[in-house]
Amino acid sequence: MRIVQRNWRCRYGELDLITADADTVVFVEVKTRTGDGFGGLEQAVTPQKVRRLRRLAGIWLAGQDAGWPNLRIDVIGVRIGRARTPEVMHLRGVG
Repeated sequence: MRIVQRNWRCRYGELDLITADADTVVFVEVKTRTGDGFGGLEQAVTPQKVRRLRRLAGIWLAGQDAGWPNLRIDVIGVRIGRARTPEVMHLRGVG
């Protein structure tokens, strides 16, 4: 994937990463955790969060000159724990 934009903001919120994967624009939410005390990655992105991401994606797309035939919302989870190397998880197509 190629990064198109980082930390895009508007009055309604922020998109962490906007990437291009062939003919698909991917809106990526990045979550960093030190443990599973508040649930794992699957619980970190609630239905309300997905709705907000969809709204932000629509606003971003409306401001683009070029159209994208496909779009996807992904979540990248980074767990920083006791291990030296962070654990990275990638959930594709969450919403």
